[in-house]
Amino acid sequence: MITAPQNSDNREPDEKLVEAFRQSGDLELLGALYQRYMHLVYGVCLRYFKDREDARDGVMQIFEKLIVEIQSHKIQKFKSWLYVLTKNHCLMEIRSGKTQKRNLDSWVTEQEYSVEFQPELHPIDEEGAEQNARLRECIERLKNEQKECILLFFFKNKSYREIGGMLSMDEKKVKSYLQNGKRNLKICLEEGNDKG
Repeated sequence: MITAPQNSDNREPDEKLVEAFRQSGDLELLGALYQRYMHLVYGVCLRYFKDREDARDGVMQIFEKLIVEIQSHKIQKFKSWLYVLTKNHCLMEIRSGKTQKRNLDSWVTEQEYSVEFQPELHPIDEEGAEQNARLRECIERLKNEQKECILLFFFKNKSYREIGGMLSMDEKKVKSYLQNGKRNLKICLEEGNDKG
């Protein structure tokens, strides 16, 4: 029987630890396995949530999910499977509005990921580059004020106040342009998906 390795990075292969956890339910085994990829899970969560506290919460919630999910899935490559689980968790959190940030549609459509974390493309990610190009195209089609607000808020991480100062407009206007811009982006991206 496999026990939790002292140096979890170089001993048992991931798949052996997965199988051992399935048979024993030993959380130490799962903890040893998860520890190998925790920094990568945190990186993905941070990329989506843009908030360290939310990313830390995500790391904990994903570990709790693993306890159940590992038992009900056939896992061939743990690292790739964990990446997809992590990304899906982040997207669900954003869609349900539980995170403190408003980075909704840009992160839903963004398909960037760490090369170290995802060495081979998962089928759901193969069209990532195409979607990024589509997102840029949709941003270009926005009205000028919406486009400027979207770019400053999502890509330059500027606050409502900073954007208002830079564009000489009221914060309420900034918020309105962002909401309308996000709605128009979503419509544009959905049109692209329907055509595909």
